[in-house]
Amino acid sequence: MVCDMSTGLHGRKLFLCILVILFCGEIKANAPCLLISNPDISLLYTEKAYFSIVLKTPIQNESNIVIDVNHDKVLSLDRTIIPLHPNMSSNTWNITIIGKHPGNAILTASLNPPQQCLQTSAIHVAVEKDLRLGIASDVIGWIYFTAWTVSFYPQIYTNYKKKSVIGLNFDFLGLNIIGFFLYSLYNLGYYSSSLIQEQFFEQNSHSAIPVQLNDVFFSVHAALVTLVTIFQCTIYERGTQRVSMGARVLMFAYFLYLSGVLGLVLFHTLQWIDFLNQCSHVKLTITLVKYIPQAFMNFQRKSTSGWSIGNVLLDFTGGMFSILQMIVLAINLDDWDGFLIDTTKLGLGLFSVAFDILFIVQHYVLYRNCSDIYDLGGSL
Repeated sequence: MVCDMSTGLHGRKLFLCILVILFCGEIKANAPCLLISNPDISLLYTEKAYFSIVLKTPIQNESNIVIDVNHDKVLSLDRTIIPLHPNMSSNTWNITIIGKHPGNAILTASLNPPQQCLQTSAIHVAVEKDLRLGIASDVIGWIYFTAWTVSFYPQIYTNYKKKSVIGLNFDFLGLNIIGFFLYSLYNLGYYSSSLIQEQFFEQNSHSAIPVQLNDVFFSVHAALVTLVTIFQCTIYERGTQRVSMGARVLMFAYFLYLSGVLGLVLFHTLQWIDFLNQCSHVKLTITLVKYIPQAFMNFQRKSTSGWSIGNVLLDFTGGMFSILQMIVLAINLDDWDGFLIDTTKLGLGLFSVAFDILFIVQHYVLYRNCSDIYDLGGSL
């Protein structure tokens, strides 16, 4: 099977193709199996791209392969119906996609009349305005991924160097681990689950999946590194610091709320995508409130000692580039609806930048000449 005829196949696409082929091998020999070579295609609106449709096993009756396009303003196909006959000599067809206008579109291929068949995921096609904007988006994405990823390590180093976590607020850490765990669920579900992707396209037919590979890496890595920081709190000097009762009540409220949403999903009142969306909304509220205890602690102590400014500066950089990437994508795909749909990513960037500015003011303006309480031998 040819998995990409024009630009080569990325690792994710190859992995998906292999999974589909292996799974299809488990189907009965007389069951027609329809395979799509490339589930994610990008091209310029002035260019053409290709994908292959493969009929895994012969059919018993005459039928057609029907290819539907949900947004014909964005692209067109050289053919949308492929006649099928029993004992056909060819079982592979190459389809040409012609970009017409920047945007996102979804292609679906099915047998008509319907037969027992392995249904493939929808094909997402992104028609870009400018190749340079696409490259810029990828570069910006990895810049903010790197900045946000590295931002966790200055705090870990500060804790290690001082052998103390005094000045690092425990409420912030507790909310942070919950937030990144939920954000990891959201990203993993959107990026790797065909069920979630199908449900997304049913609700947002003209927008792209709002999660990329660097989002998945970032969220999972952030959860793991936050666990390392929490471990440091168990072995280093911490004074009288502990997770406050208010933070515990808030965490328990989040647990009850998401348990209720999960129950509605299990009873088929809501879809799985609704559960993941609620996880992202909880993560967003956590981002809004998690910095408040740290900022208030700095205000009480009149010092930012123990709270790494390196963490803040890198987080600020990541937030700015995250927002910039979303803007570049919206311009390149002429998709401002998609920009507004991804409230989690947009909200993360905006809230992070706002609080980082506050911490920068505290560190460099308000408390820059204040003594380090811990270095003077004091405790909280």
